Amino acid sequence: MSQAEVAILYAPGTNCHEETAAAIERAGGKTGLLHLQELLAGHDTLDNYGATVFPGGFSFGDHLAAGRIFATLLVARLCAQLSTFLEAGRPVLGICNGFQVLTEAGILPGRRPGVRGMAMLENQSSHFEDRKVGLLVSNEKSMWTEGLGGRVLKMPVAHAEGRAMISETAEVPPPRVAFQYTGAAGRPATEYPDNPNGSPNAIAGVTDESGLVLGLMPHPERASLPAHYSQDGLKLFKNLVKWLRSR
Repeated sequence: MSQAEVAILYAPGTNCHEETAAAIERAGGKTGLLHLQELLAGHDTLDNYGATVFPGGFSFGDHLAAGRIFATLLVARLCAQLSTFLEAGRPVLGICNGFQVLTEAGILPGRRPGVRGMAMLENQSSHFEDRKVGLLVSNEKSMWTEGLGGRVLKMPVAHAEGRAMISETAEVPPPRVAFQYTGAAGRPATEYPDNPNGSPNAIAGVTDESGLVLGLMPHPERASLPAHYSQDGLKLFKNLVKWLRSR
């Protein structure tokens, strides 16, 4: 393990951890698959890693709410370790269920574990959405999207709870929109199916104020191989590897 290594932090029910690790390694990075239980038991620590990715899936069966049990364990058992990692300015990425975990834990948007400032609610269609989408990259500064501002990327979504709801009362800064669903015209999409979940302002992904913590509903690891219809997801992972090598 080294601080150039990316922890792929997964839990029971997560099912995209190996694909995510493979995509990062394809981008030139080094990864370590890290089960949540290893942290809870004290066998490993986030301090051994330079970045952390929460991959997609259905952690703990999405019981209670998508990502909630995973997030509750993070806040209740690993809050100090997680806060230290965030304060050290190390990147964090949450993909789909991982994004849900970050919002449930309060890591997004305000980097305040235990204080929720947004939630990912049930899709307006009331069913699981599995489709290709276009993503307009914002010009907000972020390591993850460096050099991609204004471009439209193509990735797939696969989720039942992806509609962003932002609190107007929480004492945390609002999220910075990093990705918006877009239609053929390249403009933010408010209508189904270009906007697969009814998320307001076409929100598909957000960062915290630093731009180092990113959550997005689409799956970049499923847009990373020549066999995929797009390799746009690889661009995010290449930016992560570039950032880690510059430290």
